[in-house]
Amino acid sequence: MAKYLLLKHYRGAPAAVNDVPMDQWTPEEISAHIQYMNDFAARLEKTGEFVDSQALAPEGKWVRYDGEGRPPVTDGPFAETKDVIAGWMIIDVDSYERAVELAGELSAAPGAGGKPIHEWLELRPFLHAAPTITECLIHG
Repeated sequence: MAKYLLLKHYRGAPAAVNDVPMDQWTPEEISAHIQYMNDFAARLEKTGEFVDSQALAPEGKWVRYDGEGRPPVTDGPFAETKDVIAGWMIIDVDSYERAVELAGELSAAPGAGGKPIHEWLELRPFLHAAPTITECLIHG
């Protein structure tokens, strides 16, 4: 089994086919979308492929270490940022092909007018081990 992260973007991904922003959806459309996501997760729980999922608020901050004895430095939020993560789901599947299949299915969640969004989801595999120094030098 291999774990994959499915990232849903508020902004930053290529435009979805049904590209009506969620803040313009009716309460019924939002409920249908959330129900689709919950039903999808419940089905994957039964097959043992679901690990976890969470929705994220659009605002956030950058945080970094600022030296011994100093408080962390923060910056943001940046309302104008081009890439905002809406949420994520972690799946544990037998193959990359299965991960792609499930990501495609999740992309069909309904949006405005009850029609599938056809949104782009970012599919990222988890590393099985920390990269070696050589791998970091090659890719870094």
